[in-house]
Amino acid sequence: MKKTRQGLKKGRYELALYQDWNDLSESKQEQGAYDDFWKAYFLKEKEAYEKILTEGRFSITGRVSDLAKEFAFSNEEMAGFIDGINTSLKESVALDKLQADSQVSLDIELDKLYYNMHKAEADWLYELEVWEEILSVDKREEIKKDFNRSKTFKRESIKVGRNDPCPCGSGKKYKKCCGKNK
Repeated sequence: MKKTRQGLKKGRYELALYQDWNDLSESKQEQGAYDDFWKAYFLKEKEAYEKILTEGRFSITGRVSDLAKEFAFSNEEMAGFIDGINTSLKESVALDKLQADSQVSLDIELDKLYYNMHKAEADWLYELEVWEEILSVDKREEIKKDFNRSKTFKRESIKVGRNDPCPCGSGKKYKKCCGKNK
């Protein structure tokens, strides 16, 4: 049986919603189109989070297509939203198996969500006023401190100074041995 072009596209769409999101988000070649795409998406994302947090809906279930309509996303954008929130869920969603008619359960862990918003440098999300009603000032500060500590680089080995003995064991100073060309 010969498949039509539309049939192939529909089959690919049904099997690869998350891939379609990736293709869509990377398809904007010109800087202006790229910036406009992300600006529009981030606005929708902000509105979705405001709705979720304001309504206290920390456990959301439904079909992807129904949730997309509810939060004013396309199905592909909903896949992108799920990708963004996935690491903040009690149980992550298998993105590669995501279809428009997939039933998903988004059980949000608020501490993780707030932390991950900092990690993504999404100030338009972690600065939402509704957070003040959900997490105390102390809790938000604690999460922010945890995030800042996670970014701090710690050297695992002791730094060798230029005038220290070379760690290779030659007996020479580091600057005259292994550190000569650095």
